[in-house]
Amino acid sequence: MAEPSWQETLRLRLVERNARESSYAPVIEQYRRLAQQTKLLKERNGSLLRAMGNARPNPSSSTVFVPGTGEDNPVRAAYIASLESQISSLRDELATVYKTQGQNAQRLLAMNETLREKEELSRLDSENLRKCRDEITVLRKKVEQHGELMAEKDRTAQILHDEINTLQLELSQIEERNQTLTKDNAKLLQRWLDAKQAEVNRMNEANQFYEDMQTRRQTSQDSHVGANGDGSSDSPAANANGSGNGEERTETGSTTTTDGTPSHAETDVNLTPNG
Repeated sequence: MAEPSWQETLRLRLVERNARESSYAPVIEQYRRLAQQTKLLKERNGSLLRAMGNARPNPSSSTVFVPGTGEDNPVRAAYIASLESQISSLRDELATVYKTQGQNAQRLLAMNETLREKEELSRLDSENLRKCRDEITVLRKKVEQHGELMAEKDRTAQILHDEINTLQLELSQIEERNQTLTKDNAKLLQRWLDAKQAEVNRMNEANQFYEDMQTRRQTSQDSHVGANGDGSSDSPAANANGSGNGEERTETGSTTTTDGTPSHAETDVNLTPNG
C-alpha cells in the first residue's frame, strides 16, 4: 500500500488534535458555567454588602437595621435587583432553551423525515437484496444443472466417440475383408472362366473328332455301297442317315438327336467365355 500524502498526514494530525482537545470539552464547559455562577454570586454578594454598608444604624442598638421594616431599605432593593437580574438571566436562558428546543424539534422532524426516507430506502434495498439473493440462488442452481448437463453430454460424447472408433475399426476390417473377398472372387471367377474355356475347348475337340469319325464312316459306307450295286442301296442309305447313337445330321451340318434336341457339340460351341 502506498504511503499517504502530506495532505492526508496533515488531516490525520488535525483530527487527532481535535479529538485530544475535545476530550476535555465537557469539563471545560462545567468550569465555565461554574465560573459564571460564581461571578454572579460574587456580584450579588458585593451588592448586598454595599447595601449593608449604606444602611442606617438602629438608634436603640448598635445592630444593623432589620430588612423589610421600611420602604426605602437599600438591602431589600439590592436583593430585589439581584433577584430581578437572576430572573432576567433565567428568562434569557429559558428563551435560549426554548429556541434551542425549537431548533432541536425542527432538527428532530427533519431527522425523522430523513430517517423515514432512509428506512424506506433500506427497505427497498433489503427487498432488492432479497430478490438478488433469490436470483443468485436460481442462477447457481441453473449453473449446477448446466454443469451436470455438460458433464452428461461429455460422457455421452465420449461414449459416442468410443463407438465411432469401434465402428471405424470394424469398418476398416470389413473393407479389408471385402477387398480380400473381391480378390478371391476375381481369382475364383478367373479360374472358373479358365475351367469353362478348357471344357469348351475339350468339347470342341470332341465334336471335331466326332465329326471326323462321322465323315470317315460316311465315306466308308459310300464306298461299300458302290461296290455292292443297286440292289442293296436302300440299306446303306438308311445307315448313312442314322448313327448307332440315334443321331442324324441335318442339311445345315448341325447334329440333332432322334428326339429333335441339339447335340452337345452344337450347344458347347455357342458358349461364351463367361459360360
